[in-house]
Amino acid sequence: MTDQLLITMAQLTQTVGNLRSNADAMIATREAKPDSDLIVFPELQLIGYPPEDLVLKPAVWERAEAELLRLAAVTAKPGPAMLVGSIFRDQGKLYNGIALLEDGQIADVRYKVELPNYGTFDEKRLFASGPMPEPVQFKGVKLGLPICEDGWLPEVSKHLAEQGAELLISVNGSPYEIEKDDRRETEVFAARVKETSLPLMFLNRVGGQDEVVFDGCSFVLNADGETAHRLPDWEEHVRDTIWSKGSEGWVCDAGDIENWDHHPADIYNAMIVGLRDYVNANHFPGVVLGLSGGIDSALSAAVAVDALGADRVWCVMMPSRFTSQESLDDAEGCANMLGTKLDTIPINPAIEGFDAMLEGSFSDSEVDITEENIQSRIRGVTLMALSNKFGHMLLTTGNKSEMSVGYATIYGDMAGGYSVLKDAYKLTCFKLSEWRNRNKPSLGLGPDGPVMPANVISKPPTAELREDQKDSDSLPDYEILDPLLHGLIEEELSVGDLVKRGFDRETVIRIERLLYIAEYKRRQAPPGVKLGTRNFGRDRRYPITNAFRTV
Repeated sequence: MTDQLLITMAQLTQTVGNLRSNADAMIATREAKPDSDLIVFPELQLIGYPPEDLVLKPAVWERAEAELLRLAAVTAKPGPAMLVGSIFRDQGKLYNGIALLEDGQIADVRYKVELPNYGTFDEKRLFASGPMPEPVQFKGVKLGLPICEDGWLPEVSKHLAEQGAELLISVNGSPYEIEKDDRRETEVFAARVKETSLPLMFLNRVGGQDEVVFDGCSFVLNADGETAHRLPDWEEHVRDTIWSKGSEGWVCDAGDIENWDHHPADIYNAMIVGLRDYVNANHFPGVVLGLSGGIDSALSAAVAVDALGADRVWCVMMPSRFTSQESLDDAEGCANMLGTKLDTIPINPAIEGFDAMLEGSFSDSEVDITEENIQSRIRGVTLMALSNKFGHMLLTTGNKSEMSVGYATIYGDMAGGYSVLKDAYKLTCFKLSEWRNRNKPSLGLGPDGPVMPANVISKPPTAELREDQKDSDSLPDYEILDPLLHGLIEEELSVGDLVKRGFDRETVIRIERLLYIAEYKRRQAPPGVKLGTRNFGRDRRYPITNAFRTV
């Protein structure tokens, strides 16, 4: 039995479905750490997390088994053992598990017990729950291996402690949410340490996977609750940790304590990671977006430049007769400050063409929102044409406030491949824009200074689809609307609950109705970065046909 261990934490990204690439990255990490005793990798590192229904394909099972055996064979060579997360078939059932690879073989396997089935997670429909695990023996040391949700709840860790575990190693695929990094360390896993009197290693993945992003933020807590190591957020990082066994049990030597992003830098970097990894993993040369001179498109362009670099971002201004010179100037100013390409494609010829086409059918009707939506759809068709012709992914620019109440045009400004503002309310967009004009994000590839004219932030929001239009013509001020929407969506409050908070009853009833009837639009919206606890996507799954109201 040893009383010294060098355990390497490999906070890595993953590519869902690219098992060979994921395995090669683990092998390369092992080769770079010949003196380590054990290298730990995040949850489902071999197949990528979350794998969704991909794990239901028999071919994925077979390849996972073959790649895990290849990884195991590598450990026959001098160097560290490895803890590798993968999927496992056992007596006709599929498990999310972790394998100890040592001396050229799969030395031991443990299965995940607590399967999350909320928010972004669907594990109960994919995996069977494993039995309460026993500690794994490694060099005479009993390692407790709670897998992600196993560590978020107390039962598995308590069981491992009762069975003689000497330290806990928790591998995770824990997505980013606002303020979740601190909660993991100071609340959830600090509680596991206190309950078990055992030191604990928390290891998380980094990178974007469709709507979810992973922020890393891995750490080590000693049994006294003190933080011994804290790894960076957002970036791949490999960290050696030195452990010694004394009279009071195992203790990790103190290491670097990284500073994690504060709000709103964390949101901005989450957007960068989500967009960057989505565009790169799907092999787009860059993005194209409509730059209107408004705050949403300016912020979307800034995030795109910070994620991809200015040379991969193509902005297009599409003025109509309702577009003000102020908007033209602000769009040009934004593109110049970001260093992006800006094309101007007037849409008046297309509007006139549609007017002529529909003149007979519309002859007995007044001009209304239909004509406004046609303008939006013309812009969508224009941008999609550029996307089809040149391969750039169309980045949509709508925010969560608009999507909540249906103030976005289906097949118009909703058309596209990805949205960085999908889970950002309008007030959040203002806050992020003000922050970015004063700060450069740690991951940013864009300019050091301001990224949009101050007028973009200060002027009243408008879609400019009719004369002198303002968002406030048909919606409450965002200082009212956004808190109201947060209550309806994130908190699931009723009309009565919100009236008690001081909101006007008729306004709440109207906004609740708009929220429900826009569900069919949101089902057809592109994916976008998840920021909070109830994004429009995996977190919130309402029926489209829905007659329920809270009054």
